[in-house]
Amino acid sequence: SKELIEKLKEFKLDVKGHMASIDEETAEIVRHELEGYLQKKKREFEEKRRKEFKIVEVDFPLTVRDLAVKLKVKPKELIERLIKENIFANINQTLNKEICLKIAEEYKIELREKPSDEEKVLELHKKEKESENLTPRAPVVTLMGHVDHGKTLLLDAIRKSNIVDREAGGITQHIGAYKVKFDNHQISFLDTPGHEAFTAMRARGANVTDIVVLVVAVDDGVMPQTKEAIDHAKAANVPIIVALNKIDKPHINIDKVKQQLQEVGLRSEDRGGDVITVPVSAKTGEGIDHLLEMIILQAEMLELKANKDALASGTVIEARKTKASGATATVLVQNGTLKVGDVIITGLHFAKVRAMINDRGERVNLAEPSTPVEILGLSGVPEVGDQFYVVDDEKKAKEIIKKRREQRRKEEISPIVKRVSLEDLSKEIQKGKIKTLKLIIKADVQGSIEAICSSLEKISTSEVKLDIIHEGVGNITESDVMLAIASEAIIIGFGVGIESKANEVAKTKRVEIKLYSVIYELISDVKAAIEGLLEPQIKRTF
Repeated sequence: SKELIEKLKEFKLDVKGHMASIDEETAEIVRHELEGYLQKKKREFEEKRRKEFKIVEVDFPLTVRDLAVKLKVKPKELIERLIKENIFANINQTLNKEICLKIAEEYKIELREKPSDEEKVLELHKKEKESENLTPRAPVVTLMGHVDHGKTLLLDAIRKSNIVDREAGGITQHIGAYKVKFDNHQISFLDTPGHEAFTAMRARGANVTDIVVLVVAVDDGVMPQTKEAIDHAKAANVPIIVALNKIDKPHINIDKVKQQLQEVGLRSEDRGGDVITVPVSAKTGEGIDHLLEMIILQAEMLELKANKDALASGTVIEARKTKASGATATVLVQNGTLKVGDVIITGLHFAKVRAMINDRGERVNLAEPSTPVEILGLSGVPEVGDQFYVVDDEKKAKEIIKKRREQRRKEEISPIVKRVSLEDLSKEIQKGKIKTLKLIIKADVQGSIEAICSSLEKISTSEVKLDIIHEGVGNITESDVMLAIASEAIIIGFGVGIESKANEVAKTKRVEIKLYSVIYELISDVKAAIEGLLEPQIKRTF
């Protein structure tokens, strides 16, 4: 406190002694001013501790005998020390982690828990991703857009096959992703059913898409789902290329569609923006080569790289169970090279890869980065969006999965931790931990949305930015909830309801949805949250 009093005097604050008080506003200014000084003191303390303390890795919990060995003291001496803590233990008794850390500190020893097998595997994969041995990889592209704007037909045209007409015939192996070769470059396309699936994968921590191709039919223009797709892609910070489809139709107005795109935040290059737009026809094939050229150009700007010599890791993009093959999954290899015979862990399952099948139905022995393959040999069906990692030992893989399943059971028994709520965000803002408040706004009519957005723009502060990542007319949908999970956003509804499926997912994932019928109350709550002053809701239990 003496050091603090000296610092306060530097700020021209008249503080008589350690019992003196200052008001909350002044305290906040002092906290802000002292931030750099306190960080410096913390670094000095950690540096001093690092020099003085010896680090010893252990597996908790420890017995008295184990702790004595680690501290290099006689068990009798340790038992006497424990008595001072009112702990009466014999040599074989187990001690909790907190008491072990406390006593070790007295001997200038910092006990650190040994990393688990899973942590070691993840650390190894992380190092290999950051290795200097990186080489260029193919871009992974997802097509999005309004229903019936020609996403599947465009993908079909790109692959020069008849997937739409002959899907049931089995000529093309439908594994949810395809790799095409163009002008000595390769491009992987994900055939995900809409932006909902894209965001559902993001909500599970899977970021697989490098570029989004937004398909907009020029005879229809920007539609509600087009706007949704744009917001989902922007929330993921993924670059967008616009494919202006159906240019073979008569009486079309491409300039009008570009104007509509500009109104929703996508300004094309010919209008002074940075969004690549390519007129195409999925029906005649016109413009397809130019679209692929633009994808390759965008990919080169992104400088996409991977370490193909590493142990493979990636993401599950489709999974199913059949009588013939058992549990199978389509995985996208994102780093390393996956080989037949590799042992992998994914979600709550493991596999010794028995076989791999590519998008042309051919069996392959290896899959390099950005390659989608269907794998056989899984112990069960993983979830879409689960990460997979190659493990060097089957026994270790089984042990990791056993622990994951035990952890899942514990989570199912214990209460689920609530995600983001306006009240919680208010507390985090007050502590200075959150600088951006993300909102999804749904309202009854467009006029309400404009009024709400206009009012909210006025209440952003220099400390906390308001980011409306999506707004739309109509009830709150499952797609809105998945976007909220993936982006840690709050959903605000005005004069609307919640679709039953959306309500179900929101309850399961503990996503807060705030419904209002008075604009003033909505604005007031958000403003209070930004200022860190939102009053906690008092809930009475009888």
